[in-house]
Amino acid sequence: LFTLLILNTFASAQTNNDAVNFPMVLVKVDSFQMGNAKGKQDAKPVHLVKLKDFYIGKYEVTQGLWQQIMGNEKNRKLDCLDCPVYDVSLDDIQQFLISLNQATGKRYRLPTEAEWEFAAIGGNESKNYKYCGSNNLEEVAWFESNSDMKTHPVGQKNPNELGIYDMSGNVWELCSDWYSKSFYKISPVENPNNTVKSSNHVVRGGSWRSGEERCRTRSRNRDIRDHRISNCGFRLVLEF
Repeated sequence: LFTLLILNTFASAQTNNDAVNFPMVLVKVDSFQMGNAKGKQDAKPVHLVKLKDFYIGKYEVTQGLWQQIMGNEKNRKLDCLDCPVYDVSLDDIQQFLISLNQATGKRYRLPTEAEWEFAAIGGNESKNYKYCGSNNLEEVAWFESNSDMKTHPVGQKNPNELGIYDMSGNVWELCSDWYSKSFYKISPVENPNNTVKSSNHVVRGGSWRSGEERCRTRSRNRDIRDHRISNCGFRLVLEF
């Protein structure tokens, strides 16, 4: 059994004389069953996971938020301020997090894969949808069939049961875990996070150029080595 409470809050920072505001969703959770018995081998076995409470971003980190925190970076293309940021390396993201945490005095980070999946499936409000908020991918995601092969502003599709947007489609979302095909076989029960370095990090949720299978809430994937591609971004988690 597990319990869940969702509250909306706005995190604020003062940087470059502009207030930085982005909504977060508070998730209270005890435990859940992670994985997909009918999925690919890297999503097996289904296993028990216990998590601590966390906040997760209602939206993916946008190009506008990135610019407010990082300033006008040389050679960075900002084509849509309300669209997810992309073409950022892991080092870029870590520097963004350092700057954001210094500005706010808080502890923002990437979600673990387990935190990401629990939020995506809708917690104990879950209706066991294939995708984040629906069995009809058109309702909740920008993917290969409807995206015109580009990112779109966040929050235009329907949210999931927790009021979170775009966890299927738009851009892949980087997790803090290093990718291992067999990690679920050895995953600890409490707050799992694969810290054993490999060639890639875990990414979840699919993107604007993904097929339906990739956009499922329990499907796993890995990024390219430096994460700098046009359909990968990330979402924030805030620690208590």
